[in-house]
Amino acid sequence: MGSKIVSFGHYQPARVLTNDDLAQMVDTNDEWIQSRVGIKERRVAGAEESVEDMAVQAGGKALAASGLSAGDIDLVIVATCTPDQVMPATAATVQDALGVAGGAVDVNAVCSGFVYGLAVGAGMVATGLQRVLLIGADTMSRIVDWDDRGTAILFADGAGAVGLDAVDGPGDLLAYDLDNDGTGRHLLTADIGGTIEMDGREVFRRAVRTTTDSALRTLAKAGVTVDDLALLVPHQANVRIIDAVTQRLGLDPSRAVVTVDHHGNTSAASVPLALGEAADAGRLATGDLVLLIGFGAGMSVASALVRWHEPAIAPGGPGEAGA
Repeated sequence: MGSKIVSFGHYQPARVLTNDDLAQMVDTNDEWIQSRVGIKERRVAGAEESVEDMAVQAGGKALAASGLSAGDIDLVIVATCTPDQVMPATAATVQDALGVAGGAVDVNAVCSGFVYGLAVGAGMVATGLQRVLLIGADTMSRIVDWDDRGTAILFADGAGAVGLDAVDGPGDLLAYDLDNDGTGRHLLTADIGGTIEMDGREVFRRAVRTTTDSALRTLAKAGVTVDDLALLVPHQANVRIIDAVTQRLGLDPSRAVVTVDHHGNTSAASVPLALGEAADAGRLATGDLVLLIGFGAGMSVASALVRWHEPAIAPGGPGEAGA
């Protein structure tokens, strides 16, 4: 059995934090931020808004758009690195809130989490499950040191979800690559109860190299080339990283989705938010090949090649706050 993406759902907090707002909090300005990372604004969760709340909103929209009922779902996967509590898993709260039966599990590969979760979900379908609800959700604002200009300008909050359904044959996921270089785990960290610490220069260098390498491995596994791609959907961390990767791949920059300017770095929510926004904008057609790439702390990297077929998108989805 293979699997296909049958629906999308998205959620972003209502509060917008602009570069000018940040300039009132830390020594920075709009020109400096845009020139270095390409971000103009980002969304951050309200004081009473949890990662579980956002995951439920995005997951509920994906479930509604699929036309399935809660009882049709066999497994909930939540990719997150910012759970509201150490245990139980965020997926358990989401499952309960949505009334879903079956299994529930979290995946923590940080900013690679959604792509890792896609591989896990597809693997579960291949071995017997019928339907999986996959959610990427993070409240990075909860672990940002707002006095640290190097990280405060980058991170944001949000959630994106997809519904996966079983099909006869290979399905939409044509190939994937999962990798991690634990020797670099010290480069981007956050202790329990602490805040993000990052060696930005080295993370940048490794991100470009490992992302490019993973993308090429996935394309080779599928027997296709960069020229066959309709769209690249990379993790939205920094526009300069996206530009460097597209250049290394020899891909026309117009075929890379860039939402970091208004999303910021939403970690595990980054790829589904960007993919859903591209679909909503009509940038994809049935049969198109789409390459998803995530990279993050650990240092983790994951890429997946998907053949597009127009899944349903929930109203009030990409880029739109919802209650």
